[in-house]
Amino acid sequence: MGKANPTNSEENEKDVTQTALCGGRNGSSFTSFFSRVLSGFIRNWNSIRSVRNMLNIPSQSFPTPNSQQRVSPSGQSGRNKVALKPGHSLMDWIRFAKSGKDLTGLRGRLIEVTQDELQKHNKREDCWTCIRGMVYNVTPYMDYHPGGEEELMKAAGIDGTDLFDQVHRWVNYESMLKECLVGRMAMKAATPGKAFIAPSSPTSLAPPAAGPPPPNRDSQPRYDWFQTDATVHLSVFAKRKIPTSGCVTIDLKAGILRMEVLLGKLSYMIHLQLADEVEENVSVHTAFSVGKIQVTINKQTKGKWTSLGQPLEFHNTFLCKKDRGLFYRDCTLMSKTQVNHNTYVFRLQFPRGTVMHVPVGKHIYLKALIEGTEIVRPYTPVDQNLVASSPPSSHESDLYLMIKVYPDGVFTPYLNSLQIGENISIGGPEGTFSLRPLRDATHLYLLAAGTGFTPMVRLISLALQEVDTISTTKLLFFNKQEEDILWRCQLDDLAANEERFQVEYVLSEPSDSWTGRKGRVDETLLNEFLIRPDGSRCYVCVCGPSAFTAQTVGLLKQLCFSEEEWHAFQG
Repeated sequence: MGKANPTNSEENEKDVTQTALCGGRNGSSFTSFFSRVLSGFIRNWNSIRSVRNMLNIPSQSFPTPNSQQRVSPSGQSGRNKVALKPGHSLMDWIRFAKSGKDLTGLRGRLIEVTQDELQKHNKREDCWTCIRGMVYNVTPYMDYHPGGEEELMKAAGIDGTDLFDQVHRWVNYESMLKECLVGRMAMKAATPGKAFIAPSSPTSLAPPAAGPPPPNRDSQPRYDWFQTDATVHLSVFAKRKIPTSGCVTIDLKAGILRMEVLLGKLSYMIHLQLADEVEENVSVHTAFSVGKIQVTINKQTKGKWTSLGQPLEFHNTFLCKKDRGLFYRDCTLMSKTQVNHNTYVFRLQFPRGTVMHVPVGKHIYLKALIEGTEIVRPYTPVDQNLVASSPPSSHESDLYLMIKVYPDGVFTPYLNSLQIGENISIGGPEGTFSLRPLRDATHLYLLAAGTGFTPMVRLISLALQEVDTISTTKLLFFNKQEEDILWRCQLDDLAANEERFQVEYVLSEPSDSWTGRKGRVDETLLNEFLIRPDGSRCYVCVCGPSAFTAQTVGLLKQLCFSEEEWHAFQG
């Protein structure tokens, strides 16, 4: 999957093969802080419903609303890890947290924390921080934090919600920080003489962060509907072109229609209790160039409806995608195909009534309850094959995920143990990747390491089949050994039969018989690979483990690539 890509987003505790989940644009150093804090906590904890009830906290959906596959022009990787002391691994922390010791210093009490009180706890030996209105004492975790205490201290005594949201809003931090919970932030009193405006979301625990202005109403999509005796037709007019990979997700169950149209960083939603009973199957037809999406639903009983139905929460709203909660549906594992010694393609089938079109460069989330803990991982879908064949497969509506299985991980062994026919929850899609820069590009360069290859799969197909301006697409693929190269036969066949595509492999631990490139990413290698002919317009995409991404981004800057000329999928 991908690093936000979510490529193969299994345990970020692993330096070498983790995928490059797309990171926020400037990945502030604090962004990286929470990326690491929460990946360190992410595994085996029980939920804190009892604590939520004690504090009368409104229910919140997790992953949280602003989850993003961060594809960042600035590409700062957020996982510069430090060597931990012996006895301070993730599992050591879990055992320590479950030891019954008082990790908050409050002897089990939960308190309301004022802003002044929070600011007092800003030292190495006394470090509190706040996430979405809840305060945690992270002092005991200092020596267990993969990113080191310096990163944790950047959140000392402050509200870190906004910076956390830039990278990992999908993480269920409530469960992970359970034993460190101090209490709830005290609500500020309204200033006399000024009107108090309640947060727009009923589940908000803290004042909303400043963000981009709401979409212009003139640009808001609209919908209309018509019917026959047997069918209902819902048309959405996006008022802009729609990517050919699609942008709509529809869930129809028990007469409730939920339709979300993902338009860049914005989300348009239709949410209705339909007027009468319908069959739970949906057909979708999209006129991409004019931005029209038509949904057809079959009525169970023939006749005329007097209305389409009753509006539900967030019906006919046009919001920033980060302000929407994730919606999950159970999907069925239909097949598992081995790619190499540790990587598989999992084919997942959506339930009847669900249609999901994942735009190129976006990711989805897999969610499972493992040992009593809700674990969520982001993954970037791939196509069934490197370049779509003709005629299309009968399984073209299914979801394909290329995922590396970590034997000592938490999520991927669970996924690998699923039997054909069993279910797993899928949420999304999300992501900030934009196709706009590709429209004018003449040369597309893809720099991938390990399962950072997954977001490149659909980019290759897009460049070769749909973007006429791109005359050259080149993949530089980094791995340890030959056996690690994913879809090598398909890549070699494509390069042999498509003159606009080239691929080179770089191995860091090659065998004696390897005659290709050797080593790791460096300035000399990139300078040879990233050729910029006169008059060309180049665009570079990067994805891989965090250390690889960070180093590559730095090298691109040294080679004078501007932020508009590259994009890093990060986690």
